Amino acid sequence: MPKPLGVAVVAGTALLVRRAMRRRIQASPLWPMPALERPVSGQPRTRVLRLLVAGHETVADGVVQLRLEGRDLPRWEPGAHLDLVLPSGLVRQYSLCGDPADTSSYTVATRLVEDGRGGSREVHEQVWEGMELEVRGPRNRFPLVDAPAHVFVAGGIGITPVLPMLRALGDGADWRLLYCGRTRESMPFLAEIEKLGGGGRVTVVAEDEAGLPDLDGLLAEIPEDSAVYCCGPEGLMAAVAERIPRVHLERFSPLVAGDGNSAFEVELRRSGRTLTVPADSTVLAAVRAELPDTAYSCAQGFCGTCQQRVLEGEVDHRDELLTDAERADSMLICVSRARSDRLVLDM
Repeated sequence: MPKPLGVAVVAGTALLVRRAMRRRIQASPLWPMPALERPVSGQPRTRVLRLLVAGHETVADGVVQLRLEGRDLPRWEPGAHLDLVLPSGLVRQYSLCGDPADTSSYTVATRLVEDGRGGSREVHEQVWEGMELEVRGPRNRFPLVDAPAHVFVAGGIGITPVLPMLRALGDGADWRLLYCGRTRESMPFLAEIEKLGGGGRVTVVAEDEAGLPDLDGLLAEIPEDSAVYCCGPEGLMAAVAERIPRVHLERFSPLVAGDGNSAFEVELRRSGRTLTVPADSTVLAAVRAELPDTAYSCAQGFCGTCQQRVLEGEVDHRDELLTDAERADSMLICVSRARSDRLVLDM
């Protein structure tokens, strides 16, 4: 082979090898080890919108309603909710309570929780007309199902996902609602609810007038094929679930299993570290102490940002987001824990 041609062949071969190596390394930074699957963490589960706060209105004692405007907004169905990213960076979930056919605005409402974690106070005191908020969603894990009859139990601000359901069912449907609150003045949308429930379908219980609601009286004789929905304080939902195990529940705080937590180990397979998660802390906190750039957002088990693939171990799932299929090989590390002594994560 003539010398110039040989040089050209060698140079061309070297260029092809470098390109192949670059593609191989991009596919697997640990090459020549086998390529690992792409991590699931830090991936937004829904599109992100920036919406204008076009309305900030008090609709009951301690309850503020927001109207968020945009263009060609994603459609939603009764029971859906939004993630609101508040000015401080806190992420909170609020049920949509407006008109699903309106693609120009979303409506949500929130009650001021004096001893809460700060999100409701921020909505009441630091969110105003003219501001823009980042919004994710809508998502629906509380959908209205077809059934011969529907029974609803709502406590206070828990009426927000129920209201669009009542509008959708209309006058011809067989439904009943127990709506309870501390006082009538503290119960949002009460006038519309009573108008929708003409004919005795709505029972309103204000605790300052009638004491605690009569759950046994409402739920004792409902037909077996009724769809039962409940949203409100945790005590109310637990009481309804005790009486009607098939109830559909909507909650916006993580379900924590009380004081029975145990410490356990977590191995981070990619980074070669093993951590101890104390009984009074979370996997997310332990991981971020070692890997501070680990993505998270709501820290409540709702948004999915901290989802991680589980390689080994049994998970105690405490989130309100993942499907059964997703729970087979992943977890939300902000709230879920281990049922075994050890978990191995793909981190």
